[in-house]
Amino acid sequence: MKENFDFLMPSVNFFGAGVIKKIGDRAKMLNMTNPLVVTDKFLESVDNGPVAQTLDSLKNAGVKYTIYNGVEPNPKVHNIQAAKKVYLDNNCDGIITVGGGSAHDTGKGTGIILTNGDDITKLAGIETLENALPPLMAVNTTAGTGSELTRHCVITNTETHLKFVVVSWRNIPLVSFNDPMLMLDVPKKLTAATGMDTFVQLIEPYVSTNRNEITDAQCLEGIKLVETSLREAYANGHDVDARTKMVEAEMLGGMAFNNADLGYVHAMAHQLGGQYDAPHGVCCAILLPIVEKYNIVSNPERFAQLAVAMGEDTTGLSTRDAAELSIKAMRQMCDDVGIPRSIKAIGAKPEDFELMAGNALKDGNAFSNPRKGTKEEIVKLFQEAYDAE
Repeated sequence: MKENFDFLMPSVNFFGAGVIKKIGDRAKMLNMTNPLVVTDKFLESVDNGPVAQTLDSLKNAGVKYTIYNGVEPNPKVHNIQAAKKVYLDNNCDGIITVGGGSAHDTGKGTGIILTNGDDITKLAGIETLENALPPLMAVNTTAGTGSELTRHCVITNTETHLKFVVVSWRNIPLVSFNDPMLMLDVPKKLTAATGMDTFVQLIEPYVSTNRNEITDAQCLEGIKLVETSLREAYANGHDVDARTKMVEAEMLGGMAFNNADLGYVHAMAHQLGGQYDAPHGVCCAILLPIVEKYNIVSNPERFAQLAVAMGEDTTGLSTRDAAELSIKAMRQMCDDVGIPRSIKAIGAKPEDFELMAGNALKDGNAFSNPRKGTKEEIVKLFQEAYDAE
């Protein structure tokens, strides 16, 4: 446990029904006169959807705007380069992201190359940014990646099929907005994928080597919220209480991993996403029980505590047996929300495992994993995830 640590999060975080109406006023406070609204074509097309409500708030505040709607899943280098061109061509002076993790990462990536050099691949790593980004606000529409709260920017290099991370306090949005009412119509598959990403982002920081007392408390409370709301939100997307609890859990997970970091689940999931352009949350979910079973030996007591947080009865069990119940609970959650068991489902190929294993160990999330693995061990974990039934 760290004796000394910093704790990073946006300076202002709006939460609850209707907070999206505050966007225009906050844009004015940040002296935005023509922000670039970064989103995707689908969200832009939804009548009275998140983008429409964002634009209405800006109009009501008398703030002009320019739209970039080229966000893709697993945002690519060419996406942020295109957004940068729109920003410069229209003399924009701030960025507002509307969407899930892909929109937020695209907005962050755009800000990075606007102020820190055009080649973002050279900036991969931790605290590599020398210059501040343009003013950045994030309107979140999924519960979710936590990207609206964090210092992480994940981009895919399509030439190398490699996902890389730029981690810097300069990436943290100045203001975040989490309105559960924007999430009621999120499809079941996306609810499952983003919800499982939240689940992973509460589990990995709890066993991370960079954890602290504050992140521990966030993780345990967030896990309890997921246990009592993800299945319900998946079964009925218009369950407002379940959606609200999932947003609370997502925010807790974002704050926790922003400060305690993650582990091999994310390091390996980034390789699957980069290689096969697969949904990030699904990749994380498939890997979760396999990687954490591998990690148990590093600290069985921690995993026993996770089992209790997940609602398992550990009365009378040894620490190791109680720890094993946490893996059972992770697997059950995946099954209940329709996550496939094998990475075959996202197109994984065994001939790629060695390359992906080597890259996973270089990923910025690998260094805080509680068990230090070899390339051969990571290959075996990919193979286990491939063979799972």
